[in-house]
Amino acid sequence: MDFLEFLNKSVTPYHAVENLKAFFCAGAGKNAQLFERGGALIAVRPPLKADSGSRFKIALAHTDYPTLKITPNPDGFAAGVRTLHPEIYGSPIFASWLDRDLGYAGILAYELEGKVQTRLIRGEKLFRIPQLAVHLNRNVNQDGLKLNPQTDLNALWTAVGGKERFVEALGSELPAGARLLDFDIQLFDAQPAQNGGFEDEWIYSGRLDNLSSCHAIAEAFAAAEPSERDFQVAAFFNNEEVGSTTREGAAGNFLRSVLEPLPAVLEDSFALSIDMAHACHPNFENKSEPNHAPVLGGGVVLKTNSQKRYASDVYSSAQFKLLCEQSNIPYQVFVSRNDMPCGSTVGPSVSASLGIPTVDIGEPMLSMHSIREMTAVKDHESMIKLVGAFYR
Repeated sequence: MDFLEFLNKSVTPYHAVENLKAFFCAGAGKNAQLFERGGALIAVRPPLKADSGSRFKIALAHTDYPTLKITPNPDGFAAGVRTLHPEIYGSPIFASWLDRDLGYAGILAYELEGKVQTRLIRGEKLFRIPQLAVHLNRNVNQDGLKLNPQTDLNALWTAVGGKERFVEALGSELPAGARLLDFDIQLFDAQPAQNGGFEDEWIYSGRLDNLSSCHAIAEAFAAAEPSERDFQVAAFFNNEEVGSTTREGAAGNFLRSVLEPLPAVLEDSFALSIDMAHACHPNFENKSEPNHAPVLGGGVVLKTNSQKRYASDVYSSAQFKLLCEQSNIPYQVFVSRNDMPCGSTVGPSVSASLGIPTVDIGEPMLSMHSIREMTAVKDHESMIKLVGAFYR
């Protein structure tokens, strides 16, 4: 599955799941069973011979990313322009959404012949959130750009004289006779993913956090041969950016409900929680912990945290290091500065609820939570190789 194509097509968690399903169902799944819930997907490949000593080998990631979601009643009017009011999802960098070509996509719920049905959509039009000119904000370069998410992030979508309400535009996406009931629509960076750097050594794209991990897991899962005794599992959760406490999130019962009927020992199993990691920023080196500052192209990152924001512990970290050494895969270690608390991942939720030893790892990246992020080609290749070695 081409990485850049996957990034370009997976503009919402729902689209990411559809693309993963299509990839697995086209033969890459190799007899795996697929379980879908919302914008989440779990793939399970059984062993050649399950017995009392079988284990789970689980790779975890999430399909969602910080974004701007269109509110249920979004329509506004100002200065001859019709606007859309968004609600903040997760923790995006607000300023990165300004002066960008913005697409819109998501899922529509509608009534047809007395039944509720759904449809994925990706609009063909582009919207924009224009920045205030420097002439009207003279000190912006000295004082920094300050944005109020309630008033400053409304998207311009059409001029007066066109459609008056956004739901009218969404209604045109429905089958004849259907009636729109609800929608989950979000904006996204419409600029295609591409390679960058003088040697094409980097990847520039929206949604790298965490579609990079989803792609790495999918590629490794597809390439893996069935194990003699172990269940191979690929779990792609939704809603990590807002805490995972949803029916399709890592803190819900989705994974447990899939694994419980299977004859494997949880305590002897192992999980890789794969999310992106902070690379040391060349212009802000002082923001990194000096002895634990991963760099782009330096290898897969082991993420540890004494406050247990990551699931890594001494046992799971040792297992990860040994796997890297045996497979000749470079790795780095990330620890946050004591004066700069870190984020979290799906790892702690899964490890705590299932009792499975879990290690948190990721690819180093810059511009995390910006509308447009960057990572290194070399590190993505290393991650695919690592997950493949794990499944073997």
